[in-house]
Formats: sequence, C-alpha cells, structure tokens
Amino acid sequence: MKSVFWIAKREFGSFFYSPIFYVVTTVFLVLYSFLFFAILSEFSQYSMQAAPQAEAIQKAGYSINANEMVIVPSLGNMSIILLFIIPLVTMRSFAEERKNKTFSLLLSSPVHLSEIVAGKFLACLGVVTFMILLSSYSILFIGMVGQPELGPIISGYLGVILMMGCYIAMGVFASSLTDNQIIAAVIGFGLALFMWVLELPAQNSDSGIGMILKEISLRSHLEPFLKGILDTKNIAYYLSFMAFILLITHQVLDSRRWR
Repeated sequence: MKSVFWIAKREFGSFFYSPIFYVVTTVFLVLYSFLFFAILSEFSQYSMQAAPQAEAIQKAGYSINANEMVIVPSLGNMSIILLFIIPLVTMRSFAEERKNKTFSLLLSSPVHLSEIVAGKFLACLGVVTFMILLSSYSILFIGMVGQPELGPIISGYLGVILMMGCYIAMGVFASSLTDNQIIAAVIGFGLALFMWVLELPAQNSDSGIGMILKEISLRSHLEPFLKGILDTKNIAYYLSFMAFILLITHQVLDSRRWR
C-alpha cells in the first residue's frame, strides 16, 4: 500500500506542474458557475413570487425546496460537465509514460503493476475530487437564499464523486490502450458517454432488457444519492465497477509487458 500512495502522490503533484490542469479546472468552474447561478437566479425569482402565497402553497402539499430546485440540478449539471472534463485528466496516465518510453522503466522498478494502476487511478481521483471541492462554494450561496438540508448535499457530493471514479477508471483504461493522449481522451469520453446514455433506451421499456440496461447505467445509480438516500447497493455497484475496469486495465498492461 505504501507504493500505491507514493505513486499517487507523485502523479497528483505532477498535475500542478501541468498547464492542462489549470485550463481544465478553469473551464470546469466557469461552466459549473454559469449554470449554477442561472439555476439559483431562477430559484430566487420563484421564491420571491411565491412568498405572498406561501401558506396556500404549503396547504396544497407543495414546498419551495432548495435541495430539489437548486442542488439536485446543479449536481446533475456537474456530472455532465465532468463527463467531458475527466478524459482530459486521465489521458496522460499511461499514454504519456509509453510515449516518453518511461513505462518500461516503471515496470522494472520494485513495484507491482497493480500498485501502479491503483496509484495512477487514485491520483486522478484526487485531482477530480479537488476540482469538485472547489465548486462547493455554491453551497454557501444556496444557504443565503434558502434553507437546504445538509444530508442530501453530502450524499449528493458522495454520489457524484463515486460516479466520477467510474469515469476515471474508464479513462485510465483508455490511456492504457494507446500512446496518443488525444486518442486516449476520445476513447475515454466515448466509454463514459456510452455508460451515461445506456439508461435512455430503458426509460420507455418495461422489458427485462430495459431493466438490465437501467441497472448497468451509471446515471440511474446516482439519483438516490441526489435524493439523500445512501443505499449500499448503489455504493457497491460503483466500487465494483471501478474494480472491474481497473482489473481489465491491469490485464491490458500486463499483456503489453511481454510484447
């Protein structure tokens, strides 16, 4: 485990010396902030218009909920933005090592291949988590205009981080397939997008295949987290998905070792 954290620390630190990290982080924060403040502005206007009729609205069984009207759509937007951003973070994981002819040197070190894969995955996960935490300033703004519940916020962020872990695993896998970072980014994005839209054909289908597609889709397992529901089934699915993809990555790299 010490080797895993050493590799993760080295890789994590290297991101801060790369201009790609600052460009990607800036683009992510600008896009997220624009969409967040658009949602927040709409919520504020709706709250002001509904204030004189607040009692009637409550009697009708409705409520002006900051969690449902601001946090849930904002985290949903975040997950979509990161769908495009994460392949740019993961594309250099192994592609750069192979292009610079340093991967063989890494393999010759007294570190197991599984530790290398885990270390690079954790480094990318740390970078993306750092980006997500930078966006948490939005919670302060929500507190100014509403009274959000803390539980769904924490579970929502946890769900997003877990799903991003699956995107990262697919991105690292894509990087193991080629020494071209652009190709790795395109493959990683394609895999992530496929797992994102996999649920769409199942929305209007009650067949067994539709239910299977819904269970496999990454997006369907995020919804309970956004509602404040921590289900061990969804947590186990995300963790199992990451482990499975990283295992495939290990096998791909191990097969290339002997070529």
